[in-house]
Amino acid sequence: MRAATVSRFGGPEAVEITEVPVPDPGPGQVRIKVAAAALNPVDAAMRAGVFGGTGERIGLGWDVAGTVESVGTGVRWSPGDRVIGLATGHRTPLGTHAEYAVLDADAIAQAPVTLDDAHASVLPLNTLSAAQALDMVSLQPGQCLLVTGAAGGVGAHTVELAHHRGLTVTALASPQDEEFLRARGADHFLSRDETIPPTAFDGVIDAAVLGDRALAPVRDGGTYIGVWPGQEPTPERGIRIGALDVRADGALLAELSALADRGTLQARVAETFSLADAASAHARLAKGRLRGRLVILP
Repeated sequence: MRAATVSRFGGPEAVEITEVPVPDPGPGQVRIKVAAAALNPVDAAMRAGVFGGTGERIGLGWDVAGTVESVGTGVRWSPGDRVIGLATGHRTPLGTHAEYAVLDADAIAQAPVTLDDAHASVLPLNTLSAAQALDMVSLQPGQCLLVTGAAGGVGAHTVELAHHRGLTVTALASPQDEEFLRARGADHFLSRDETIPPTAFDGVIDAAVLGDRALAPVRDGGTYIGVWPGQEPTPERGIRIGALDVRADGALLAELSALADRGTLQARVAETFSLADAASAHARLAKGRLRGRLVILP
């Protein structure tokens, strides 16, 4: 089968389409015939060598939507089930940007019935990141949350889920995104060029990785949650600092899939690329200014 991999680190030109054996599921695993797989910034970071690794071929792709084709022992899923899932891991030989992918059975969930495969594939990493970051910030209904990078993949879902949980949400993004974010549940909007009011928020989820600039608006004793471990600012004023390390969670993903079916979560696809054009998809991602994710179609 074909898979997008890298054997050397670099720019989009480092992405290779290679022939690899079809993987077999082990106990507690399923093999998925991939229908669509989102391309995320973490894939670009893996391609560029941010997470290290030398002398090994690394598979790309974390998100997947497709159909269960075969299962290992001790699995409740059946061939033909339409699913979405998250395959975490920074230096694995095979990712989801491939014709087939093997995932742990507890990392997948039923795909939203209202979404096609391309739109379903953009949900796992970004919605799980948003939900787990909100769990980490641990605010109560009515408390004030600032979301930076609110129009991005993680940020927009954070706004949606925070609104769903009853938080008072302020979205920080580009001015052209205000209407979209208010429609997704933002109570207040700040342009990214505006001065952020100091100590005005009980917590912040810093999807834009602003660091100290996102820390200043947090009240004394509040909470800052970053989305890239190692990039969080130095603690001050009794503020609790945390960094998200997203994990696969099929049970939580099932809840998020249901919320997508109800319209609480909106899946956004910017553009699709064939697997053969995976390098072009990486080049497009590098240009930025996307509203929605790019999707690889095997």
